[in-house]
Amino acid sequence: MSNIGSNITKKDYLIGALAGFITGILALKVFSALDINFKFQKEILLFALPIFWAAGVWLGGFLSQWPALPDGSRGRFPFFNQFGKFAVVGFLGAAIDFSILNWVSVFTGITAGITLGWINVPGFLAAVTNNYLWNKLWVFKKGDTGLFADFPKFLGVTLVGLAVNSGIIIALTSIPVAYNSQIWLNISKVAANALALTWNFIGYKFFAFKKNV
Repeated sequence: MSNIGSNITKKDYLIGALAGFITGILALKVFSALDINFKFQKEILLFALPIFWAAGVWLGGFLSQWPALPDGSRGRFPFFNQFGKFAVVGFLGAAIDFSILNWVSVFTGITAGITLGWINVPGFLAAVTNNYLWNKLWVFKKGDTGLFADFPKFLGVTLVGLAVNSGIIIALTSIPVAYNSQIWLNISKVAANALALTWNFIGYKFFAFKKNV
């Protein structure tokens, strides 16, 4: 994969692939809890997914350098360089979040309602810790401060994301549907994570990990 002028390195591709492999392992656990099986499931999740994740890192670098500016230079959309890696971290965090949510949900038998908001907290917080370290050290590379110096700002942004995440889940799972309740819980979680992901990227980039210039 060519770097096409971006600052994406081979190390970034390897990190993306590793994140994809861990995501695949956790996804297998979630699918097992939901009794979901499909052809070549293990091959796709454990082998293809790491390749897709590495490709996502490459795509972010590509988009950050395209198209060329009138003066021949590149870099019209530099934020894509970070967003590609941020998305990889986000998917890994989501896999952690989904895994814990499903484990707690199956253990307690809770699949809907206001109580689910509390059930959603442990997985979300575990994902937060994971995401903080990956975002600080890899995505935004803000190494000019102590390891947890930016955590209070990160946590502030994330708590708003948690409120958005849990609120959407509570609202959607309160809607009567014909789906299996456990599957509908996960569909609701996907929608909640999509909105929270957008909020978090903006908050992390321009507040939590904003670099002083």
